[in-house]
Amino acid sequence: MSVTDRPYQELHEQAADEAARRYEDSAAERERVEGRLAAGVRFPDSPDALAVRADRILDRGGLSPSAVVADIHREAMDLPDANERIIDLSNELQAWSFLPRGVRAGATVARITLRRDGRELPHGTGFLVSPRLMMTNHHVLPDENFARRCFAEFNAQVTADNLPDTVVRMELDPGTFFAADRRLDFALVAVAPTLDGPPPGEIFGWNRLSVQIGKLVLGEKVNIIGHPSGRLKEIALRDNAVLVRLDDFVHYTTDTEPGNSGSPVFNDQWEVVALHHSGVPKKDDQGRVLRKDGRPWQQGDGDDAIDWVANEGVRISSILKHLAGLDLDPGRRALLAEMGPDTGLDQAMTTAPALPTPTAAVPGVAAPTARVTVSPAESGTTARRPQVGLRARATAFGGRQHLVFLHGRDQQDNFPDVLRRSWTAGLNHGLTLASLPTLDPEDVWFPFYGTRLHALSSRESTAAPIGLDQLSAAAAAEVFAAQSPTGSYEQLLHEAAVRAGMPQNGPATTEGFGSGLVGVLHRPLSWLAAKSDLDEWTIATFLRDVDLYLGDSAVREAVLDSVMETMPSSGELVLVTHSLGTVVGMDLLTRLPEGLDPVLLVTAGSPLGLDGVNERLLARGPHQPPRVRDWVNVWCPTDAVAIGCPLEDERWGKLTQLAVSNGRDRAHKMEEYLGHPKAAQEIRGALRA
Repeated sequence: MSVTDRPYQELHEQAADEAARRYEDSAAERERVEGRLAAGVRFPDSPDALAVRADRILDRGGLSPSAVVADIHREAMDLPDANERIIDLSNELQAWSFLPRGVRAGATVARITLRRDGRELPHGTGFLVSPRLMMTNHHVLPDENFARRCFAEFNAQVTADNLPDTVVRMELDPGTFFAADRRLDFALVAVAPTLDGPPPGEIFGWNRLSVQIGKLVLGEKVNIIGHPSGRLKEIALRDNAVLVRLDDFVHYTTDTEPGNSGSPVFNDQWEVVALHHSGVPKKDDQGRVLRKDGRPWQQGDGDDAIDWVANEGVRISSILKHLAGLDLDPGRRALLAEMGPDTGLDQAMTTAPALPTPTAAVPGVAAPTARVTVSPAESGTTARRPQVGLRARATAFGGRQHLVFLHGRDQQDNFPDVLRRSWTAGLNHGLTLASLPTLDPEDVWFPFYGTRLHALSSRESTAAPIGLDQLSAAAAAEVFAAQSPTGSYEQLLHEAAVRAGMPQNGPATTEGFGSGLVGVLHRPLSWLAAKSDLDEWTIATFLRDVDLYLGDSAVREAVLDSVMETMPSSGELVLVTHSLGTVVGMDLLTRLPEGLDPVLLVTAGSPLGLDGVNERLLARGPHQPPRVRDWVNVWCPTDAVAIGCPLEDERWGKLTQLAVSNGRDRAHKMEEYLGHPKAAQEIRGALRA
């Protein structure tokens, strides 16, 4: 019997039975939490989890800074008490924006209706998670054929005047995208736009899902918006508490009904923390579901007669992890990427960097499986394009000044001419904002070491690049640590996380990939991802390349030799460096010929503030770069690579510290750094022509 032939009620009852089993199995933990709640503990979670949650509330604007100052500083508090008070305040003091933000979140929620025998039957709830994708339960949409019989109704609600709103119907489009999982009870389906209209997310908005930590703690309130029993849209607002957090599920109390299947579960900052999928029915000693009057429930009594004791939602992190492991074609993978970088499903993570084959087994880490990818050099006409450094025109800046851009890691699939144009475009944007003359890309030197670094980092590898379905970022970090040339990778990762504020007295509760599956490196990776706009893969592999460059003298020499192949030999030098390029640049300054005078050094998005980095430079430790007249360090607080900035150690000498606010999801982009008028002004000011 195919899944579409199975009665909807059977799938629904199966979900309820499994929820009840998990509820019973977690009884001891729930009793512990309820006991602490009864004793007056508002949030009976670990101190580490409370610290992470408080930090996210402040970072995401979930509480007015004035409220924090007025309350927290009213009396002396230690850090654990302050963290708990911040969470408490965020539950007690809702800014006016709580309501319009809730309205905005509610607009993304639709009623899913089934066509059957010429009738249209309200069937469940779904919510938009990207411009074109809607999430609901597997037991609501079991497969593609069933989904084709359904449509979504947006604005199925009443207005502020209690009048029916104008309902907008949109067809589901499972042929474009459909994914589902019975155990996690989720389905993700494309929604077709109206004829010649924009995608639904551009009309109704969509929820930015996140794998990052700190979205909820035990005892905290949650909100649910849905269509109970197929009625017009309703909300269960804050009359509830999170009771138990399992690996893949979360239990909470709230007033929901069966039609709420597929509803989003929000925290008070209107972030989706779970997918509501089932109530937990009360059962007798014989395992029979009970009615509210205490009698055994029977078919035909209706779900509203059941004595529901709690509700269960599927953790968003578990769903995102499952989606990351799917083997999809490029078109469907691109649709997932539209969900945004906080999901970890953007294009940067679909193909992970090449990993060297482990020289020794790493406990708890499965051996990687190869995946075939195509590099630009193998994809047709691009094979003839050179990937070598680019010299500037001889007439640039009168022939006596030289502007040099020095790139960071992970550029092996890019072409120097494209990168040079992109960086110059970013700089010209900043120059335009500063009302200064723009530059021609042909007037910029662009050394290129990306291909050589990549070849060296994978020289012992027999495996092709590995995707997230083969290896998580934390598992990859375990491999990187095992293969660190000097054994410093783990130290580097932990130092970065501690400098980013990671508590040091216990494991953090996470919503990230691999929670509880990998060793000690998962925690600092998750923390750094939560504190920044970078995903765990980017952080793990960036630190791998930094560690490789600093720890393997052959790699360092090869990179520096590659850069020196495309450097001027005399005149004045304006050296603009980014990311790993700031580390390479500091070493490069010790090797410049006597006739080349560095008048300005710019470091952007730099890890130089980490002791694990600066202590391993050629000129050991924090120091004033040799022969440099002026130094500008540009950094963004949400850039995980720039941990340790500003550079405050007095041994760095005199330099200009320039903190900037880069665009969302672009915290580490060099084009974004160069586009700030102050940074652009510093560079242009050193160039006379």
